[in-house]
Amino acid sequence: MTRILGFGETVPGYEVPVLNEREARAGAGILFAIGLVAFQTAFVTGDFTMTRLVILGFAIDFAIRVFINPRYAPVLIAGRFMVRKQVPEYTGAPQKRFAWALGLAIALFMLVWTSVLNWSGPVALLGCLTCLVLLMFESAFGICVGCKIYNRIYPGQARLCPSGTCEADIRAPITRMGTAQGAVLAGFVALLVGAAPIVAALDAPRLPGMAADRGARDCTVPEFAKRIGHEEMWKKHNGCL
Repeated sequence: MTRILGFGETVPGYEVPVLNEREARAGAGILFAIGLVAFQTAFVTGDFTMTRLVILGFAIDFAIRVFINPRYAPVLIAGRFMVRKQVPEYTGAPQKRFAWALGLAIALFMLVWTSVLNWSGPVALLGCLTCLVLLMFESAFGICVGCKIYNRIYPGQARLCPSGTCEADIRAPITRMGTAQGAVLAGFVALLVGAAPIVAALDAPRLPGMAADRGARDCTVPEFAKRIGHEEMWKKHNGCL
């Protein structure tokens, strides 16, 4: 019978409790997708309702992971379902617990900031953006930032880090980036940066019946932009400067 309280699974052949890295990355991807929608909603409209709900769910899910058992965390259950037909990739549980504890700390801070104190603004957006970056690194690149911090604090104690990042840094030839590849990447970025002013100067097609020029009413900064401190950005985006 599977115990309710615990962290990590005992798998024959592994000296430490393990978790399924594929499941963890799937869960991170789910949280990233939901969090991105909430972040965009708050940024564009100034309404933090969805953001508060996402932060609450985030905190509950991570509290279950850290203090009860990852097997019963709702987001990880969804992640397990999504990758149920894939071969498990085992990763050490101790460093994952440390990483998720850091995530829980961020979620609790954000929960107090946005729901208890009922504050929003740049701090709330920055907290959400931090979580999104961490989730993107784990889901898209398999980079667990919390695991790397754990490995720095407790050198040599982390076992079975994702993609062998805890072991010696021996890079295979296929992972190395050559000069030509670096030049292509730099040229691509430079092309987009150079094209930005040209694209920005293009006039957007006007809808039928749209006024030819903006009146004073069109340039009145809406309340949501004021609440998140983006008056000047709103004016710039709407051609009011």
